Amino acid sequence: MECLDPVLGAGDLAAERLEQANINATTGLATDYLNHFNEVMMLLEMLPDMPDCAEDVLEWAPLDYEGHFENSTFKDKQLAIQAYHAAPSYLREHLENQVSEINLLVGQIQDQLRGTPEPASVADEVAYMATHEIKPLIAAAGAVIHGHVEPEATQHEGDGAQAEIDALFA
Repeated sequence: MECLDPVLGAGDLAAERLEQANINATTGLATDYLNHFNEVMMLLEMLPDMPDCAEDVLEWAPLDYEGHFENSTFKDKQLAIQAYHAAPSYLREHLENQVSEINLLVGQIQDQLRGTPEPASVADEVAYMATHEIKPLIAAAGAVIHGHVEPEATQHEGDGAQAEIDALFA
């Protein structure tokens, strides 16, 4: 007997079940994954007023989609992982590209914070970078999760986060 790959909309991945689990039934992706990035985003934006948040920023570590759900308290985490594997490959790839950019920028910020004896001295610059570079990438990742990207957009070469967003909504 041959084992078939799961298919969105069928069996365990029926649309109604995915929707009940807060997983997009069309894309197979869950916005819960963005909580991982929204957490560090909030810390980065608070840094100018609360420089002690630098410690929490330094403790943040990238997690891929599966890793996030495996370590989360998300009720239907196994379903989320199964749906992710059934999601269209172009959506997974585009989401992973957004996440790679976010992880790179947060890593650069972490390096910058480690390289300064006083986090407050770079807090405004860090918050600006978070708001103007990371936040748009998180929004772009959210758009992918909701299916607001065409396959051609995954091949769009642009100038940073704004080009990605322009490609998503063009």
